[in-house]
Amino acid sequence: MIPLLGIAAWSGTGKTTLLKKLIPELCAKGIRPGLIKHTHHNMDVDKPGKDSYELRKAGAAQTLVASQQRWALMTETPAEPELDLAYLVSRMDATTLDLVLVEGFKHEPVAKILLFRENCGHSAQELTIDEYVVAVASDVPLEVDVPLLDINDVQQIAGFVTQWLGR
Repeated sequence: MIPLLGIAAWSGTGKTTLLKKLIPELCAKGIRPGLIKHTHHNMDVDKPGKDSYELRKAGAAQTLVASQQRWALMTETPAEPELDLAYLVSRMDATTLDLVLVEGFKHEPVAKILLFRENCGHSAQELTIDEYVVAVASDVPLEVDVPLLDINDVQQIAGFVTQWLGR
């Protein structure tokens, strides 16, 4: 199974911002990361007016759109009560990945790095550090029983992830 590493934080802490910098750093270290991002918004990767959109809206339960550069599989899930992270990971090609980064799904039982920023409307006392938290990345010093990383030092975080993968 592909190792999973969650990036968990309150909204506005900078999860996506960090991942946009961390992914190239991991790639530079020879790590092939995949990504699963949870969103609470009604999202659609297809565009109205495109044939694939119209065919999917006509009732196709799954639509695969493919080109020379990439392909995307869209699966309609209106009857599903909750997203299943294990199922989503099983849809990924383990032969092309060394790691799957997970943004969101903060309550899933997977290893995770918690992010904390002092001015994001929460206090450090609100951090929930359970057995799945492998590190905390923060912009201020914190008293924690796991490694404390500098949220603004992407090279340090990439080094930690590399070390964690080799555990």
